[in-house]
Amino acid sequence: MDMDQAKIPQATAKRLPLYYRFLEGLQTSGKTRVSSSELSEAVKVDSATIRRDFSYFGALGKKGYGYNVNYLLSFFRKTLDQDELTKVALVGVGNLGTAFLKYNFSKSNNTRIEMAFDVDENTVGTVIGDVPVHHFDDLKRHIEGNLDVAILTVPSSAAQGIAEKLVEAGIKGILNFTPARLSVPDDVRVHHIDLSVELQSLVYFLKHYPLSSN
Repeated sequence: MDMDQAKIPQATAKRLPLYYRFLEGLQTSGKTRVSSSELSEAVKVDSATIRRDFSYFGALGKKGYGYNVNYLLSFFRKTLDQDELTKVALVGVGNLGTAFLKYNFSKSNNTRIEMAFDVDENTVGTVIGDVPVHHFDDLKRHIEGNLDVAILTVPSSAAQGIAEKLVEAGIKGILNFTPARLSVPDDVRVHHIDLSVELQSLVYFLKHYPLSSN
């Protein structure tokens, strides 16, 4: 199916992995079709938004029938490049970084942390969760030409300098788990995940926007 990726809103693109994960569960349970209302209840996105998201990709469902689970899953697998393995680097093997290495996207068959980097001599040279930890000074030698994506779990004060080194090594996508807002070239994409901000947001919404118990 031909489609203009540039016309798909970024908000829609961010929801696609959420839909894909739920559809995987449906297929595993043996369910063959699903309605937009069922999807809405499961992923907590309203039905109208789901139908609008899907409309960008053409006729994925039929009125009165819903969506074919196997067809949707196959379509989104191709759209999200789920059959292509994405190898990732991790920089900063502290508590959070170590947790990532041990987890290493165990429920995903298309994403894997391939190597990690740190400056702690007690950590460099070890293997955590089957992932070798190299010295940060060797970052470019290991990454250049091999990887495009990196996870950043380092102190905020070091984040910008490390991001610049990642860019020099050819990294095009950075998942930033530090509070620092990174300055990178226009052809490099950064997604910021500040856990403290997310927690504060959650607490605020709990206090001021209570969910209905009905």
